[in-house]
Amino acid sequence: MDFDNKNIINALITGCKKGDRKAQKKLYILLYPYTMSICLRYSGGEDEAKEILNDGFLKIFTKIEQHSPSQSFKAWVRRIMVNTAIDHYRKNNHFRHMLEITKADEEYINPEIVEQFSVDEILKMVQQLPPAYQMIFNLFVVEGYNHREISEKLGISEGTSKSNLAKARMKLKKMMEVNNTEGVSIYGS
Repeated sequence: MDFDNKNIINALITGCKKGDRKAQKKLYILLYPYTMSICLRYSGGEDEAKEILNDGFLKIFTKIEQHSPSQSFKAWVRRIMVNTAIDHYRKNNHFRHMLEITKADEEYINPEIVEQFSVDEILKMVQQLPPAYQMIFNLFVVEGYNHREISEKLGISEGTSKSNLAKARMKLKKMMEVNNTEGVSIYGS
């Protein structure tokens, strides 16, 4: 199946709106790789990602009537999965380790060192971050939210968001330093 084929997607959406189990199963299979990649970014591992994924699909199927044909289905699904991941962290009280610091220094990381790592290796490093750092890093770097938006979504201050992003970047930098197999300077030339 082709995720970008609007005819297929529209037919599956129509079937899901009618409660057709076969259409739901086909849509689940079609969306699984895309949605699982989102959930893995926001989780500590595959088991937690599957929890988020299942909760997200429940929301997709129960709220599919709310999807407007004028809006991108892929973007609508992405927003549901990201919001489900946020809900998962709120529910599990993962933000208890956040500290507020009003100013955090950012250090430059040599892009050459980042290029040494595959997407899977970088994902594994991001998954090793404390949950609060991981959530803010993903919302800021991957999803493109600003600190004000993150603070509103998570119920934290902008300073906490900035601080935790800086700490996430520092931890990732240290992980990259440890795994730097080519001896490239982490700070550039």
